Amino acid sequence: MWRNTVKSFLCGSKGLRAKIRGSCSTSEKKWVQPTGFDTGLKTFNSRTKQKEPLILAREGVATWYSCGPTVYDHAHLGHACSYVRFDVLQRILSRLFGITVIHAMVITDIDDKIIQRGWQENISPTILARTYEEEFKKDMMSLKVIPPVVYLRVTEHVAQIVAFVQRIIENGNAYATKEGDVYFDIQSIGDRYGKFGGAGESHEATGGSSKKDVRDFALWKQSKPQEPHWESPWGPGRPGWHIECSTIASSVFGSQLDIHSGGVDLAFPHHENEVAQCEAYHQCDQWGNYFLHSGHLHIKGSAEKMSKSLKNYITIKDFLQSYSANEFRMFCLLTKYRSAIDYSNSSMSEARGSLATVSTFYNDAQAYIKGQLQSLPVQDSLLWERLAKTKSSVMAALSDDFDTPRAMNAIMDLVYQGNRQLQPVSTAAGATRCPEVFGAMVVYLRDILEVFGIDQFHDKDVELASQSGNLQAVVEQLTQFRSEVRAFALTRQSTSSGNNQEALYSDRIPLLKASDDLRRNLAPLGVLIKDRGANSTWELTKKASDIRRVESNPSQSIS
Repeated sequence: MWRNTVKSFLCGSKGLRAKIRGSCSTSEKKWVQPTGFDTGLKTFNSRTKQKEPLILAREGVATWYSCGPTVYDHAHLGHACSYVRFDVLQRILSRLFGITVIHAMVITDIDDKIIQRGWQENISPTILARTYEEEFKKDMMSLKVIPPVVYLRVTEHVAQIVAFVQRIIENGNAYATKEGDVYFDIQSIGDRYGKFGGAGESHEATGGSSKKDVRDFALWKQSKPQEPHWESPWGPGRPGWHIECSTIASSVFGSQLDIHSGGVDLAFPHHENEVAQCEAYHQCDQWGNYFLHSGHLHIKGSAEKMSKSLKNYITIKDFLQSYSANEFRMFCLLTKYRSAIDYSNSSMSEARGSLATVSTFYNDAQAYIKGQLQSLPVQDSLLWERLAKTKSSVMAALSDDFDTPRAMNAIMDLVYQGNRQLQPVSTAAGATRCPEVFGAMVVYLRDILEVFGIDQFHDKDVELASQSGNLQAVVEQLTQFRSEVRAFALTRQSTSSGNNQEALYSDRIPLLKASDDLRRNLAPLGVLIKDRGANSTWELTKKASDIRRVESNPSQSIS
């Protein structure tokens, strides 16, 4: 039912497909710019190796297909990096540019690796695949990745795959062997093969004697003893790797796709073969207008990507024991989505520090708005100007191939300018206050970070709202009592020297020490108290980084 609904939505207006140029007009590799809805963005297209205007078939709608996991093991941080990066891109499209993203993802639940792993663990490949599929979905939820509109399993589309292969054979672009394999005929499409490079490479080691060309790849594999198999016109077997994506993407989006995404290692041969199959099936010359590829995640100091085969990976579950999903998103935002990215403790510390800097400003600005933080006079006209410039710079950066590092630089500069203006003083009697501009800055920071999927401030508000009202009341009363004790202890007296100097009462100094001790002792319990001159503010937190920051930088009560 949902598939028919999507197809109806995509094909509703008569002649819409005819508006997309390049459907059946040329036999060259040349990419043809689509006609349709110009989003105003530019994106790097792997098919042309350069930035191109992002033009969609339907106004305000982007069809998006992505290669999902092969579910035979735990998902690791390399997977997380790719999925989070593309989640950020989809959020930018939908939440900043108002584009509805229809995203479908395949789950490869039958594969050589799944079968072998099932044999090793003496369990059914189906049970193995379902187990790791559910774990993958939980990992994505933990990383706050928005689920696709639908996940599609390969094993539930074998009948469609068989029909897809049959059509390719009928169109003269594939052939069956006497052994029961079916291969794509590379020579049948001439120089149209090689859109992503590697056209002369052989990428399948098996079946060489039965192939017409060493480059031909399998659409259908004959079954081996004790392997899962399905019936087909060519005998029992199972789908090849590439055909599953071509079939499933076509079953949802038909003969025209706006955006296809995946890791850079999938460009050839996987995406190359997907395109060849789809264009042979649909008899068109441009299936998939934009291919976006994310860079690899490397362990710093290593040229090798993080992968299961190299056994140099960190599982998502293990990673989240040390860092938060928000910190990982900040880590991803600090590099371009298509660039390789180095993972290390120092790079994660940089991401954590950037997030902490924004959080500190956010809390300080709120304290200023509430009148709890006294400051020197604020140059509000300068901050309004900086805020407007930041908004413009962020939109320009994200319109230019989703340049999140440039956008984050603009955001961090705004935070820097705000911090420069928030210079705490003990008293600021009579000073002009400008809470409006800080309110606007706080709202913008919260909203733009939520666009990226960093909902730290929203989470904090929700958490506070869910806490017991009695607990908040107790903390409020405790903080107020402590503030009154501090104010009493900080009262000064004239010295006997008679030169108008004042000093603390010596018998009240232990009260100041006790106040500081209380603040430090409450921090590990999740109560963060900040002394702001004569006033104090509090917040509930469970962040270990916040606790360490408090313990390493205690405020000076005696001044």
